[in-house]
Amino acid sequence: MKAHARAWPAIATLAVVVVVTAIWWSLALWPVGRSTPAWFLRTRAVCFGTTLNDLPNAGGWLLLIGQPVGLILLLLTVWGTDLRAGFALVMRRSSGQAFIGLLGAVIVAGIAGAVVRVTGWGNGAFSAGLDREIATELTRVNDEAPALALTDQRGQTITLEAFRGRPILVAFAYAHCETICPLVVGDVLAAQRQLPDRSPVVIVVTLDPWRDTPSRLGAIADGWSMGSDAHVLSGAPEAVERALNAWRVPRIRNEKTGDLSHPAIVYVLGPDGRIAYVVQGNAAAISAAVRAL
Repeated sequence: MKAHARAWPAIATLAVVVVVTAIWWSLALWPVGRSTPAWFLRTRAVCFGTTLNDLPNAGGWLLLIGQPVGLILLLLTVWGTDLRAGFALVMRRSSGQAFIGLLGAVIVAGIAGAVVRVTGWGNGAFSAGLDREIATELTRVNDEAPALALTDQRGQTITLEAFRGRPILVAFAYAHCETICPLVVGDVLAAQRQLPDRSPVVIVVTLDPWRDTPSRLGAIADGWSMGSDAHVLSGAPEAVERALNAWRVPRIRNEKTGDLSHPAIVYVLGPDGRIAYVVQGNAAAISAAVRAL
């Protein structure tokens, strides 16, 4: 009887871990839309470091995976024998067998849903077509833009406040990048050309302030064919790093080559200076986001 008395609390604790994990994963991955409350978006961002593609950052994934795994390992260490006894008790009854089968099916369906949610993001979210068709598939946010005060290719200190009243496209790239960065810069500049009536400002913040120093920004801007309403920003490495962290830009630096791995993030700011959309798409998607402001 004592073994049975210990078995049921062990099973109940495991059930609580499963339920909490399901809630945790739903909070992190449930698709959001325009009607999603702001508190939900803020909670998701705080808990999981949700990035612009509306998925958790590396720390968020570590929390989502590590927490349930760690709790289950702890349960197995402390109550391993009791858990096995509890499962044996549950499986003696047909109702218990049905419950375990249902629980297993729910877990498999949840894992499959998470895989589809992650791997399916971007496979059509920014399909070609009319601006309004693309705009309906964008996820609108309403976040305060972090402060920005860095030097551009003309030696001017650029702040977001200077462009209040106009849309702003904020992207991140670096000159030595030969893969994703030319595409990102090309997309934001193409979107700017497609929106003469909206006159958006383009700001590209360097990810590599150690090589993209303020003295080199003029040549970088020329190489990217940036016009008068486009600015590439740099400054002291510590100042640029603070700005990148404030804008939550994921990046990993290869210390041997100096190259950085990073996503193609574009923030679309409204005339009020707040972040309205976060886009990881092509020029058509960026243009649609500006027109949807």
